[in-house]
This record gives sequence, structure tokens and C-alpha cells, in this order.
Amino acid sequence: MPRIRGASIEEHHEMVWADLAEATRQLLLERDYDSLTMGHIATRAGLARNTLYNYARDKKALVLALTARAGRPMAERVAAIAARSADPAAQRMREIVEAVLETSADPSMQLLFRPGSGPLVDELHKGPGNPFHAIVAEVEDVVRDGIARGEFRDVGDVHLTVELLSGAMRAGAERIGRDPDAFAATVRTARETVLAALARPPAQG
Repeated sequence: MPRIRGASIEEHHEMVWADLAEATRQLLLERDYDSLTMGHIATRAGLARNTLYNYARDKKALVLALTARAGRPMAERVAAIAARSADPAAQRMREIVEAVLETSADPSMQLLFRPGSGPLVDELHKGPGNPFHAIVAEVEDVVRDGIARGEFRDVGDVHLTVELLSGAMRAGAERIGRDPDAFAATVRTARETVLAALARPPAQG
């Protein structure tokens, strides 16, 4: 039986997941996703290959699990920003844009922003347990709050608006993936784009 690390089975599993995440991050800096194998990941994480299959049945399942785990801190950060109801909605939106794009710079998250990654994104569990689903829900709440306060225009279909803005954020994440040095400029432009889409029209007369 493999030696258990940590004080409990749960702690052991968390440590293994952390090792797998770090191994995958390192490997993605060295090679492209298509050439990456379960054997590469197991070796880098210091695991027997059959042990790795206890955590995921194949590379795609492993990457989906790691991506979902990597997204949870981002979802928690966005939720904390969105919950600051005393702050203007526009300020919260600016911070959310930066938080999301900052997390997207993580190599394990970049898999979701590669050309042709749509099928991989679609396989992420849709529901309350999906960190990306939670982020969209938080952003929708900030938009509704901004509309109610008169900060944002009445966009009508909030869900559709946030979906469209998510497309702009995805483009920003792709840009950062291609050119990490463009982070600051991309955040600035993404903020301007999002807030321009929500801005109230200037008063007439």
C-alpha cells in the first residue's frame, strides 16, 4: 500500500493534487498540450502511473479536474469583490476584470483559452460546482446592482450581456497567453470595454 502523506487521507489527496497541478504547470511551460502524456505528468509528480489513474482516467479528465480546482480561488476572490455592496458597481467590475485575467495567466488555466479549446470548456461540469459558473453568477449580480443604483444602463437581458462580455474577457485571456508582457495593457483595455458596454448614455440637453 502506498505511503500516506499528511495527517489524513484527505490531506494526502490534497497534497497529491497540489503535486499534480505543479507538475502540469511545469510541463506546459516546456511542451504543448497535445504532446503531453499521463506518463510525463506521473513522472514529474513523482507518482506511479497506476496511482495517477486513481485520480483521473485520462489526460483530458485530469486537466479538467486541475482547471476546475485552479479556478476555485478565482471564484472565491470574485465572490468577495462582488459582495462589497457598499462599493460602486463599476469599481467592483474593474477589480473583477483584473482578478479573472490575472488567474487566466496560470498555465493550467491557459488550456481553456487555446484556439479550438471549446470542446474542453464544454466538458467542464455545468452547475453550482463549476467555478466559472459561479463567477458568471456573481458578475450578473454586480450588473443588476449597478442597474438598480443607476450606475449602469438597463441592458435588458443581463445573462446575455454577461455572456457577450465573457467573450471579450476570453479574448483578453488569449492575448495574455500569447504575450504575458501585455497583461497590464490587456487589463486596461478589457476594463474600458466592459464598462463602456454597461455605461449609461450621457444626459441629453
